[in-house]
Amino acid sequence: MRASHRLRLALNLVNGSTLSGLAVARLGRARLAASGQGGLLTGTGYSLPVPSAPAFTLGNVIITRRPWIDQGSSLFRHEARHATQYAWCGGLLMLPCYFAAAGVSWLVSGDVGAWNPFERLAGLADGGYRDRPLRWPARNSAT
Repeated sequence: MRASHRLRLALNLVNGSTLSGLAVARLGRARLAASGQGGLLTGTGYSLPVPSAPAFTLGNVIITRRPWIDQGSSLFRHEARHATQYAWCGGLLMLPCYFAAAGVSWLVSGDVGAWNPFERLAGLADGGYRDRPLRWPARNSAT
């Protein structure tokens, strides 16, 4: 395992985000397995209705409703980048920051991911998001 992955693994264990991921995966009856990549775990077959995303990450745990996730896929790489974001944001402190960024993104573009810096840094297209233009209030040109 690369040194950067060992550091991510350690930070996410210490900051509690991976333990939270394990708890949420268990609560959602997901099947847990080691991915073999960078200390990440996968939880497949997640059964709770929220969040509605095709996959989400808490610490080093990638969770999905799908019966499996291809570890070579762009979605897996996208979620792995979120695992790194948890490490650098202090763990669960990432969640309020992420949701605030999602709200701002929605206000400026009508989409929670398009201008969310967490999603942009994780790779919009890899996560299934589309780049959208900023929407600014229309100005009345007739004066």
